[in-house]
Amino acid sequence: MTNNSLKVGFVGLGSMGMGSAVSLVKAGFPVRGFDVRAEALEKFNAAGGIGVSTAAAAAQGANVYILMVVNAQQADEVLFGAGAAAATLPPGAIVMLCSTVSPQYAKETAARLEEAGLFMLDSPISGGPIRAAAGELSIMLSGQPALIDRVQPVLDAMSANVFLMGDECGLGSTMKLVNQVLAGVNLAVSAEAIAFGARAGIDAQRIFDVISVSAGNSWMFQNRVPHILADDYTPMSAVDIWVKDLGLVLETGKENRLPLPLAAAAHQLFMMASASGWGKLDDAAAVKVYEKIANFSVLGGIVEE
Repeated sequence: MTNNSLKVGFVGLGSMGMGSAVSLVKAGFPVRGFDVRAEALEKFNAAGGIGVSTAAAAAQGANVYILMVVNAQQADEVLFGAGAAAATLPPGAIVMLCSTVSPQYAKETAARLEEAGLFMLDSPISGGPIRAAAGELSIMLSGQPALIDRVQPVLDAMSANVFLMGDECGLGSTMKLVNQVLAGVNLAVSAEAIAFGARAGIDAQRIFDVISVSAGNSWMFQNRVPHILADDYTPMSAVDIWVKDLGLVLETGKENRLPLPLAAAAHQLFMMASASGWGKLDDAAAVKVYEKIANFSVLGGIVEE
């Protein structure tokens, strides 16, 4: 199946979605994209996409319908609520659910779509906005092999790594939550480490330089600490995303009777940041919790008490 013969509907033109949708346009797919923000639609149109005014309009005639929305509630609204996508998609269309959701939600949604004559691939993503724009995401994919074959050109345009997790929807979402345990805890402890060193009198930039070539380094440290150093909390991924994602991790751990004390501690840090009014800021703003508690600035050193 050629790229031109696959018609793509895309909902969620945010920091990750925009890059992925434009990657599909560049690969030759006709893409009808929807987002609630007018500026996102304008940007998508300028990149060669077809911006539409509703989720249902994005679903019209689509062989593949991609959701990169924030949470399960938004996905439900798009598919079965006011968005009416499930009622608009042609029979046999494939929904790729790329949002981070609970494994149970992924299973239930796949079943509901099948009842409507549609199919689903559990397709959570990772990699960040830069890799999304380059078409180099990692996709943790689960679903029927025949469906995966049908969307292979879409996968090729969006990703550098596709990991097949099994035939059952929910396995991809489980794998995404494993990733979120590591990413969330690494992000939280990166904020704590920078705050710890800065409070003790070490320049924050110097901390970053040393850790970048030492055993304590991590992808999250490398990616997020520069936001702290620049004092720029323009959201690439917001604090509230981690309140949601680590909440899903803890719920899934509870269902499997597995204690997750480190994930729980990281979740509490993001909860504190959100409760302090920083939920919509970049997730590196978790460091502000430490600054608030200790009455100091990571960038300004020790405050005299």
